[in-house]
Amino acid sequence: MRTIGLIGGMSWESSAEYYRLLNELVRERLGGLHSARCVLHSVDFAGIEELQRAGEWERAGEVLAAAAKGLEAAGADLVLICTNTMHKVADQVAAAVSVPLLHLGDATARAVRARGVRRVGLLGTAFTMEQDFYRDRLRAHGLDVLTPGAEDRALVHRVIYEELCLGVVREESRDAYRDVIARLVARGAEGVVLGCTEIELLIRQEHSPVPVFPTTRLHAEAAVSAALAP
Repeated sequence: MRTIGLIGGMSWESSAEYYRLLNELVRERLGGLHSARCVLHSVDFAGIEELQRAGEWERAGEVLAAAAKGLEAAGADLVLICTNTMHKVADQVAAAVSVPLLHLGDATARAVRARGVRRVGLLGTAFTMEQDFYRDRLRAHGLDVLTPGAEDRALVHRVIYEELCLGVVREESRDAYRDVIARLVARGAEGVVLGCTEIELLIRQEHSPVPVFPTTRLHAEAAVSAALAP
């Protein structure tokens, strides 16, 4: 089994989901007392969030690149960035190490295409929904990507940072997200990408009339497949 390196802490709630999923998936595939071989570098999210707001993405990339180097030195055979938004600096992180970086967008796009879906709605932070780095990655796989309107984007972003990243899950916010999803479906979305790892704490398949694609689980599944490949 290869060792999976995790750059986490953004937020730690979603990183805990990564750790749980990786171990459950390995146990499902290998049975018995097997668990995932992994190392975790968990950053202080407050500092990263300040860099996000200031638009200092290169400095944020330097922080994550240093974390990736540490993971490689600790024996990681592959690296995951355990957040959608910070894939904005994925190329900077990948360039810092000699081991593969498994891109979350690629894992998600492959799962979407495997379901026969071509037009997806994208939920995530404002950075993920409004900037090109993530949408273009999905489009490179032949997907048509829809994002919510301005008011809905603001709502989705606020719930992520003011509630989910703090471990707060509110039924009112779930209902609001369901309304956002309904409006995306009305515009032609055949599926919805939960493009922020914390959203999976709030939205599951039963909350959507179309397939949802939980990026944390899909990323973890890709990592375990890579770790257990011959």
